[in-house]
Amino acid sequence: MEKKELALAVIERLRTEYPDADCTLDYDEAWKLLVSVRLAAQCTDARVNVVVEDLYAKYPDVNALAEATPEAIEEIVRPCGLGRSKARDINACMKVIRDQYDGRVPDTMEALLALPGVGRKSANLVLGDVYHKPAIVTDTHCIRLCNRIGLVEGVKEPKKVEMALWKIVPPEEGNALCHRFVEHGRAVCTARTKPYCDRCCLNDICEKNGV
Repeated sequence: MEKKELALAVIERLRTEYPDADCTLDYDEAWKLLVSVRLAAQCTDARVNVVVEDLYAKYPDVNALAEATPEAIEEIVRPCGLGRSKARDINACMKVIRDQYDGRVPDTMEALLALPGVGRKSANLVLGDVYHKPAIVTDTHCIRLCNRIGLVEGVKEPKKVEMALWKIVPPEEGNALCHRFVEHGRAVCTARTKPYCDRCCLNDICEKNGV
């Protein structure tokens, strides 16, 4: 099966299996998604969703976080791990959004990547989920599944996986597909246990079949 054909089959089957897949970070404004995705590095989304409740209770908007000290932010976000660097990035990022974008998160890849602490994963998440632009979020689930399924072969670098997927995944499908990779990666094609290939909707077309 050619990679484009395989990609379309994967998209269709995962759409059927996970019709409501969406971002598992809680947010109602673009800047909150940026904060949460930075906190989510080496931390679960569930924990981030709890921690940000206290963060936003004390710092309810971009300006408040920009005015806060990194040390004060760190006190709250420490349970997410890497508190010092995350707090520093969040504070610096909010300052740029306040000073350069009048409090509005920019909507281009170039501008997003220029924000402190924002990489391609975060930028694509914002572009896809907030601004509904074509986006491919290559997190650990996406990278693992793409290699197992055969959409890429032996490619582990996030940007290289992203670029490979752009060649075979319709632009309008990329964002939703990556959310479904997360759901499938957590429930079936797991990392810390043997994949549950016997109940995988991709079993007969997966080139690695869990190997």
